[in-house]
Amino acid sequence: MASSRGFARPYWVALRYMIVATIALGIVYPLAVFGVGQLALPAQANGSLITDAGGTVVGSSLIGQSFTDADGNALPEWFQSRPSAAGYDASASVGSNYGPENPDFLDEIAARKAAIAELEGVDPSDIPVDALTTSASGLDPQISPEYALLQVPRVAEARGLEESQVHDLVESAIQGRDLGYLGNETVNVLQLNLALAQLG
Repeated sequence: MASSRGFARPYWVALRYMIVATIALGIVYPLAVFGVGQLALPAQANGSLITDAGGTVVGSSLIGQSFTDADGNALPEWFQSRPSAAGYDASASVGSNYGPENPDFLDEIAARKAAIAELEGVDPSDIPVDALTTSASGLDPQISPEYALLQVPRVAEARGLEESQVHDLVESAIQGRDLGYLGNETVNVLQLNLALAQLG
C-alpha cells in the first residue's frame, strides 16, 4: 500500500502543479494583462480604432485602406494610400518579396509611376518613393508628407476647395518622428480623409 502511494505521489504533484499553473498562467495572468491594457492604454488595447463624426468605427489607425473604386481606380476626391501587396487585407499581411532588380517589380514601379503622374499631373521624377513601393507588411496606414502634399491640387479641385485649405489640412495632419528622432514624419491617410470629409 505504501509503495503504491509512493508510486502515485509524483503524479499527484504534477496534477496539482498543472492545475495551479493553468489557473495562474491561463486565467489570472491574461486577465491581469487585459486589465492593465484597458486602464493604461485603452485605445491601443482595443485596436486603435478610428470613428467618424457620427461615432461609427471606420477603421484602425494601424491598418491602411484603399480609396479606389471597384475597378481599382483612384477616387480623385480622396487622398490615396501607399500601394499594398496584400490588398489592404489584414488577414493577408505580406510584402511583394521582389528584389530591386526583379523585372516584375520594375514593371510595377513603372506602371505606378505613369498612373500617378497622369492622375496628379506631375513630372514622374517628382513622385516620392513611398507612392510607388509597397511596405513590408502591405498594411502601412501612413504616407510621407511629400506624397500627401503632391495630392493636394487634385483633391482640392475634385472637392471644389481652395488649395490652401487642403494644404493646411495636410500640414496639420503630419505626425512627427517617434520620440522626436526615430523614423520619418508621416501622414495617416484615413485620419486625413476623415478630416477632409468635414471640410466639405
